[in-house]
Amino acid sequence: MLKTQKLNDKSKREMLQGFGFVTPTVIILGTFVLFSVLYSIFISFTRVNLLGEVSYKFVGFENYINLFKDQRIWAAFKNTFSYVIVVVPIQTFVALVLAYVLNQKLKAKNLIRTVLFLPTLTSSAVLTMIFMFLFSVNGPINQFLISSGIMDQAVNFTGDPKFALKVIMAMNIWSTVPFFMTIYLAGLQDIPDALYEAASIDGANAVQKFFKITVPNIAPVTVFVVLQGLIGCFQIFDQAYIFSNGSGGPQNSTLTVALAMYQYAFKTNGTMGYAAAIAVVLAIVIFVVAIIAKKLQKEDI
Repeated sequence: MLKTQKLNDKSKREMLQGFGFVTPTVIILGTFVLFSVLYSIFISFTRVNLLGEVSYKFVGFENYINLFKDQRIWAAFKNTFSYVIVVVPIQTFVALVLAYVLNQKLKAKNLIRTVLFLPTLTSSAVLTMIFMFLFSVNGPINQFLISSGIMDQAVNFTGDPKFALKVIMAMNIWSTVPFFMTIYLAGLQDIPDALYEAASIDGANAVQKFFKITVPNIAPVTVFVVLQGLIGCFQIFDQAYIFSNGSGGPQNSTLTVALAMYQYAFKTNGTMGYAAAIAVVLAIVIFVVAIIAKKLQKEDI
């Protein structure tokens, strides 16, 4: 009995120690994550004023109804989906190909990996400014296209609605590929060399090895990369904000859902609840798309 009592006391002490270790994390997550989510859902059903004297007026689903009638929000969702559809597949495929190439026995491959990873270390604000310069009317891209005879005159890539969002897409692909490439490189280390050796004996070439061995074995990593890409692209804000100086222009061509949400929350009085409704809808869209993507990836696996 005495031995059992000591074991019970020891178990209780260990349990209390465990609670002591996790309590700070639970408090922080509960305050800054869970409370924030629940509060956002709450104010999405209200017309709230958070500046000066705080007041709430319950309006039910009015914010959500107005959201679906708002043409700017439809434009923002259209731009965001276009962005996701283009960026996610390209950045995933390019990252996998680069990782596959750099996983081979190349000279100075560590140096090449370091150089390719540099864009990831640069802030998105700096990268946006660099690309705005590169694609400006008098920038290097226009000068190259004119000097090579591809175009007769300069194109205002940053001011033309047909090209503005595409410039941001190019910048995002260039800056995110190195990060996902590194993740793929880590995953490639787990593929046994014996598989490639057996394929070589059977006469498989590099392309066949890539699609028949590398791609299937790296599928779990691809699921992670795709989900991370989807979430990041749906939440794009800073690049669009800097590129358009916060307006979403030209002609709403760079207006994303996150940027529209920011505008309604902080640039327009009395629409904080409306911005919260946009945030809730965006979260639901991301969740649904992520679940669909995960299901499709599992079927491929």
